[in-house]
Amino acid sequence: MHWTEAQLLEYLSRFLWPLLRTGAFIMAMPVFNSHSVPVRVRVIMAVTLCWIVAPTLESVPVLDMLGFSAILVAMREVLIGMAMGFIMQMAFAALIFAGQSIAYSMGLGFASMIDPQLGVQVPIISQAYLLFATLVFLAANGHLVLIEMISASFHTLPVVMESLAREDLWTIVRWSATVFIGGVLLSLPIVVTLLFVNIAFGIATRAAPQLNIFSVGFPVTLMLGLAMVWVTFPAVLHRFSLSLPAAYELIAKLLRL
Repeated sequence: MHWTEAQLLEYLSRFLWPLLRTGAFIMAMPVFNSHSVPVRVRVIMAVTLCWIVAPTLESVPVLDMLGFSAILVAMREVLIGMAMGFIMQMAFAALIFAGQSIAYSMGLGFASMIDPQLGVQVPIISQAYLLFATLVFLAANGHLVLIEMISASFHTLPVVMESLAREDLWTIVRWSATVFIGGVLLSLPIVVTLLFVNIAFGIATRAAPQLNIFSVGFPVTLMLGLAMVWVTFPAVLHRFSLSLPAAYELIAKLLRL
């Protein structure tokens, strides 16, 4: 069988452009982008998803692979996939920010461990939040929802040479504010409680200078902080579960679903 150049370009275009979108999506999405997931597994997932989606595409532009127009299409596909992962990452990053604020208020800022998802050191409180949030995300079939969305995105946002709207980019930027807003709201009860405890110890130290604040204050702050984390843990996970539909809605708006 002889392949003409036009047929070869059409065949490559039908699989290459969707692969860029699905590959960027897999590499940026929480859980799948974890350092504990081998790169080979992520590549296989991206190729498998592309192999399922590609036959359903109605039309794909046939472009010169080394031309400027092909570079623009490739950048657009990668941007769409990474935007989906970035939006979901912000929901998880709010928990990391909250855990860091709580850990520093408790005096546990030094107690850090390697996060298998990010590959960096985060406080132990952040790691606990992130672990249970991942379980909530998987139990709610969040990964299946996102896979369904990116599969449907090829029909609402087909592979074309058009760029994303500027409003879409600003929507993604504004969503990043959820890291600080969500983190502050999640950590505020514990941080405020520990602040009043530290103020009380400061007043006690002024009233009784012989009181060794370091031998008394740190254990009390640590135990009270851990107790508050235990009490507020269900509320934190509930708040995170409420942020998932908001992230899905934003992704659906971005993908015109």
